Amino acid sequence: MIPTRTLWKNGPEVGSVGLGCMGMTWAYKADEQSETPDHVIGHALDIGVNFIDTADVYGPFTNEEVVGKALGSRRSEVTLATKGGLVSHVGDAGEPIISGPNGHPEHLRTAIDDSLRRLGVDHVDLYYLHRPDPKVPVEDSIGAMSEMVEAGKVGALGVSEFTVEQLDRAQAIHPISAVQSELSLWTREHLATSLAWTVANDAAFVPFSPLGRGFLTGTFRGTAPAADDFRSQLPRFNQENRDANLVIVDAIAAVAAELDATPAQVALAWVLAQGENVVPIPGTRRTSRLDENAGAASVSLSAGQLATLDALPPPAGSR
Repeated sequence: MIPTRTLWKNGPEVGSVGLGCMGMTWAYKADEQSETPDHVIGHALDIGVNFIDTADVYGPFTNEEVVGKALGSRRSEVTLATKGGLVSHVGDAGEPIISGPNGHPEHLRTAIDDSLRRLGVDHVDLYYLHRPDPKVPVEDSIGAMSEMVEAGKVGALGVSEFTVEQLDRAQAIHPISAVQSELSLWTREHLATSLAWTVANDAAFVPFSPLGRGFLTGTFRGTAPAADDFRSQLPRFNQENRDANLVIVDAIAAVAAELDATPAQVALAWVLAQGENVVPIPGTRRTSRLDENAGAASVSLSAGQLATLDALPPPAGSR
């Protein structure tokens, strides 16, 4: 079984690597090695990867149904997180289109009820505001979410991609138990800001895309994302930037060779080394990758290896 971490002060004990479920139904192109969500999530629970993350916007609206079905009678084994407050719809060609944030209290009150219905549960353990809404005061959004805690629909509150100033304002309304933001060896701007805030406030820091959307594993060495994979639209994945960013991939691979580990495990081990309150949520459609990611929790980086990784150059291209 995977080693565990306490998710936030006096919070649940979870596997130190979680599972992000977005890619099971949205954004990433499936391949011939993809397995069913039921199989992947079931295997995750079998090996102690019991922090499961989804959102209403993924699909849109289908991911929560898939996760809820996969959990089935094993709901009690899971710390279940979902998110609301980012609006999406299906375009004319069937593609998901994100319209933007909606942090209005009325929207959030409806969103949590819809999420619970799709998941087939009576509560979630953690509910995030998916993005701050510039048109709605943070205090109004968090105030509405605090009502969900009082009603027993939500165990704890989290936020995603908040600034420190927004975190302070949210914390003044209700304790923020988790902050979700992107963190990896090529996305480090949150180390001195929101990650530091979580340490000071006894909250969890939950990195999404800790493997650089797969790039840090070496998957895209000489290979471009498929045209219908959303990574094909990201600046870091155009050919010029991919080529430039191979210096990061090569350095990770060199450390992996020293440890008889995989590049993915080294990239995740670096994320885990940023603090005991850090629980990354890499996504996958394969049980073999799930096992690989879980194995990162047992990879120990030396001080010299950490220094090598810390000294990596910034990536070419915005995220």
